[in-house]
Amino acid sequence: MTTEMAPEKDRASTWFRDLRDQIVAAFETLEREQTAGPLADQPAGRFEVTETWRDGGAGGGGLMSVMRGGRVFEKVGVNISTVHGTLGPRAVAAMAARKDMPGMTDDPRFWASGISLVAHMQNPHTPAVHMNTRMFWTPHGWWFGGGSDLNPCIEYDEDTAFFHGILREFCDLHDPAFYPRYKAWADEYFFIPHRGRARGVGGIFYDDHNTGDWETDFAFTQDVGRAFLPAFVGVTKKRRDTVWDEKDRDAQLVHRGLYAEYNLVYDRGTKFGLETGHDANAVLMSLPPLAKWI
Repeated sequence: MTTEMAPEKDRASTWFRDLRDQIVAAFETLEREQTAGPLADQPAGRFEVTETWRDGGAGGGGLMSVMRGGRVFEKVGVNISTVHGTLGPRAVAAMAARKDMPGMTDDPRFWASGISLVAHMQNPHTPAVHMNTRMFWTPHGWWFGGGSDLNPCIEYDEDTAFFHGILREFCDLHDPAFYPRYKAWADEYFFIPHRGRARGVGGIFYDDHNTGDWETDFAFTQDVGRAFLPAFVGVTKKRRDTVWDEKDRDAQLVHRGLYAEYNLVYDRGTKFGLETGHDANAVLMSLPPLAKWI
């Protein structure tokens, strides 16, 4: 059985808040810097921030930061939350089946904190992106999870290589085995069975990350978060001024339909958030503003 880990929980939740602040500032800077393209004359986008709550606040909450209709971002959300409470029967059953989580039926308390981000872009040549990192605790164990993945509707091999290269660089700071292991996990996790294809060009994904050394695992999760801005902003700056037409826009909307299908049918984070009573608007923030199906 683990301890309550109050100092570790505080450090993790503070880090997720700091990372959120860095990303929000960087994205608003991208908006202000955008002085070319068909939307350059409209006001730069700004985030609107709303508090979110679990069980009316009794189970904690967070911040939902959303920007809509910007020069670069059509819709982007950067959410953080720190929630706690008692897991429901289905979640308890899933936890109890784990070899490293004995006793869940006797004490189903949980605590979770993390950051979750999804960006849908104005320019179809600029890829959508997803990123999250989190810490999860129960009296019977703790672990980290997260990752990031790129979701272009118009693929450029050099953009995929650049994005993955940054992720590899930060993973290699900790263990050269992490990138190939977690890339393969992302390829499997972000696959859409009923479409027979991945939702994007992948990235890294990991869950249940617990080596037994909390400091080491926290440091790795921090670097996964640190890798996000150089990887994504680098691609965005390269593509944000590319000329696009209605054919490109149509391809973008169809691809967003694919993204919506995955998040509503398969994504474990969506299911966990809804099943544990967190704010539904925050949980479904990942959905695109517009999408279409053939």
